[in-house]
Amino acid sequence: MYERAASIVREAEVFIITAGAGMGVDSGLPDFRGDHGFWKAYPAYDRLGLSFAECATPMHFINDPHFAWGFYGHRTNLYRDTIPHEGFHIIKKWVERNNADYFVVTSNVDGQFQKAGYDEERICEVHGSIHWLQCQARCNNKIWRNEETFRIDETAMRASDPLPRCIVCGTVCRPNILMFDDYAWLQERTLAQNHAFDHFLKENSGRNIAVIEMGAGKAIPTIRKASERIGQNFKHATVIRINPREPGISSPHISLTSGAVEGLKHIDWLL
Repeated sequence: MYERAASIVREAEVFIITAGAGMGVDSGLPDFRGDHGFWKAYPAYDRLGLSFAECATPMHFINDPHFAWGFYGHRTNLYRDTIPHEGFHIIKKWVERNNADYFVVTSNVDGQFQKAGYDEERICEVHGSIHWLQCQARCNNKIWRNEETFRIDETAMRASDPLPRCIVCGTVCRPNILMFDDYAWLQERTLAQNHAFDHFLKENSGRNIAVIEMGAGKAIPTIRKASERIGQNFKHATVIRINPREPGISSPHISLTSGAVEGLKHIDWLL
């Protein structure tokens, strides 16, 4: 399978990189797989008996914003401090060597592709980004960069004042991220990215497309379904699914049972 994956990469004129939470694991980021994975990353929430879904809800920004920003402020700091792993750079090397076009589609809100040097205009963040903010009361449709500083009491996982506020009405604001039970997420930024990706697909429909999918699980299958749609709808597209736990995909697509860095390094070695 690795030999065939290397052949697909070698002949690719277009790369579509689809990435779920597992993409960040090799950079040291938690993937929040199940409650126990979440609690291992954040013991304070284990003590409180709260799941990821119970923390990642917009209601906390209304009812207890210090708690809400304890969670999202800590994650903002974590993502800012994280160095993207080698796999990001391996794919960039393939793109450059093949003189290929590319686009990234990710459910991750961490901004690691931008940090690794991928073009902001060639990234679609389907769940938004922690590095952008919006008004939680939706007093306006503005989305602005998260340049806030966060001080977090990691024992209680609560943020200290001052909390980020809306640039228009002054209410405590929130990240521009799709949360659970979320009816206030402003989608304009992500919709524009989706439009750019649709245009990219139309322009490249007749070319050899390598879809490199990494760390996309079945629990929230947004990215897996996106990869499979491309593989089904484009004659010259082949999906290379790299996943240590749930790698299955039907032929003619390729299944590799490994983490992102391990799988990418093996393919790169064969090239």
